[in-house]
Amino acid sequence: MSSHRHRPAHEGKPAFIAALMVTLVYAVIELAGGLWSDSLALVSDAGHMFSDALALALAAVAGWLAQRPVGLRHSYGWARAEVIGAMLNSLLMLAIIVVLVVEAVQRLLEPRPVIAGGVIVIAFIGLVVNGVVVFMLGRSEHSLNARAALIHVMGDLVSSVAALIAGAVIYVTGWVLIDPILSLVIAGLILMSTLGLLRDTLHVLMEGVPASVDLAQLGRTLAAVPGVASVHDLHVWSITPGSVALSAHLEVDDLAHWPETLEAARAALHDGFGIDHVTLQPEQGGAAQPHTAVVRLWPRKP
Repeated sequence: MSSHRHRPAHEGKPAFIAALMVTLVYAVIELAGGLWSDSLALVSDAGHMFSDALALALAAVAGWLAQRPVGLRHSYGWARAEVIGAMLNSLLMLAIIVVLVVEAVQRLLEPRPVIAGGVIVIAFIGLVVNGVVVFMLGRSEHSLNARAALIHVMGDLVSSVAALIAGAVIYVTGWVLIDPILSLVIAGLILMSTLGLLRDTLHVLMEGVPASVDLAQLGRTLAAVPGVASVHDLHVWSITPGSVALSAHLEVDDLAHWPETLEAARAALHDGFGIDHVTLQPEQGGAAQPHTAVVRLWPRKP
């Protein structure tokens, strides 16, 4: 027997399309400006913005797929599409970081002149554009999908700041090495955020226990429900971040009282852990037959 309470579908999806159009238009402008001024910081920032456009497009498609209803072939619907979109965006960001680092090292070994005034103007406009896009995405729902797109754009925001600083330093001092040095700093900052996002997406896809859930405490809570003798084969995973599912086998004292026990267990899971998508299998005391190779058992405290 089981209890299922589905969370409502996501509402208010991020404004991916509007952000995509703004980002794509300025990416073309910034790329042209970077090539004209011969600034690696601007060219790398333009590359980031093109990747942002792709990231936002992926996020928009993933968000659309996630809204598709449950069907006979996808009993959870397409909610995981957002997680897959976030993973693809993370991998794309890692590829961009590699390209950026290689180009920055080449510039360190073979410095090239930069038109500082043009860099300053274009980087400032890019800073404003990226700030607008961050504001647009920041007001939307913070799913992994939205977080992935936001990391791309935040990376560009930092890149614009770095390009602005590089242009100013070159304009005042003529020290062109600041351009690739700041590009490497940007790559390092984006790498940390990207690896964190990739870790989170893989954890969801591997159906790991959500970070907000203490599995041992959850097992003890279920074992303490009146009428429950022990708990085993307890599994908790995320359908998507914020949507947690649980299944478990409960050894009960009396199957005749299972409806009351089930309701008490459901209330304990909802009140203590915010878990509503629950599947619980009752077993008569002494008759439990665990079916998995590795079983964690939580007996009732004496």
